[in-house]
Amino acid sequence: MKKLLTSAAALAAMGSGFATGAFAADEVTLQLKWVTQAQFAGYYVALEKGFYEAADLDVTIKPGGPDVAPVQVLLGGGADVMVDWMPSALAARENGAPVVNIAQPFKGSGMMLTCLKESGITGPEDFADKTLGVWFYGNEYPFLSWMGKLGMATDGSEGGVTVLKQGFNVDPLLQKQAACISTMTYNEYWQVIDAGISADDLITFKYEDQGVATLEDGLYVLESSLDDEAMVDKLARFVSASMEGWKWAEENPEDAAMIVLEYDETGAQTESHQIRMMGEVAKLTAGSDGALDVADYERTVESLLSGGSDPVITKEPEGAYTTLITDAAMK
Repeated sequence: MKKLLTSAAALAAMGSGFATGAFAADEVTLQLKWVTQAQFAGYYVALEKGFYEAADLDVTIKPGGPDVAPVQVLLGGGADVMVDWMPSALAARENGAPVVNIAQPFKGSGMMLTCLKESGITGPEDFADKTLGVWFYGNEYPFLSWMGKLGMATDGSEGGVTVLKQGFNVDPLLQKQAACISTMTYNEYWQVIDAGISADDLITFKYEDQGVATLEDGLYVLESSLDDEAMVDKLARFVSASMEGWKWAEENPEDAAMIVLEYDETGAQTESHQIRMMGEVAKLTAGSDGALDVADYERTVESLLSGGSDPVITKEPEGAYTTLITDAAMK
């Protein structure tokens, strides 16, 4: 396990001869959406391999968790940049939080519903009158959007679905409290498998395959950050170094997983799980240079607006993303 040191602090620890230059580096604090794991490998790789340091950045990475709301951390000044899913960020923006997408390392979606075949579900039409496990705290929005498209109420009424507020675990499926649960291709699905349920006994519905995928791990800042020329320059360097970290992680998944483990101060992660997770995450970042694909953005917005009488967002967002940072990062 490695104590999380920022690049500048690490240099300073080497001796006073380096301290002056190290502390001159520009500070950036990144708030993750969840705990230290391979989902965020690119940032830890960029820290460990010196990519941030080479960009004259002193980066602090703050893990998330069930009690951490990245938007609130950003609004409170506890971070300069946050990792969040676009549905959550756009909902927060509509509710008054001036958050803006500056980069999109994740091109694909890892979100899916994992169901027990014994429940009789063979297609989305069979969700009717079933109990489905759903994550909340901003993670529910893609699900609610999907149910809106299917025309299924989420209040437990006849012909609709009953929503079970799912913890960040797979217990509802293992204990058969729900026919399906929310899982990610790189994480919870494998927890179900590791718990002893065969893949042959499961049926999965990837949001990507169902045409309802929304953008996941993107980088967001407050609008005010974009009014500061020095901050814009700093963010461009941060995005460039982060994407260097992501591409290295894609090409070296096992080594990237081991780097993540070094920064896991909880000791909760295992080598086998992180290596497997990194392999799956690499599929989602593949093809991304960090720039937001406007077509992907428009698909996400369309999905979130199409929730029938209860859409995730009620109007087309304005100013919700900028290409300013990635344009500068690519120069």
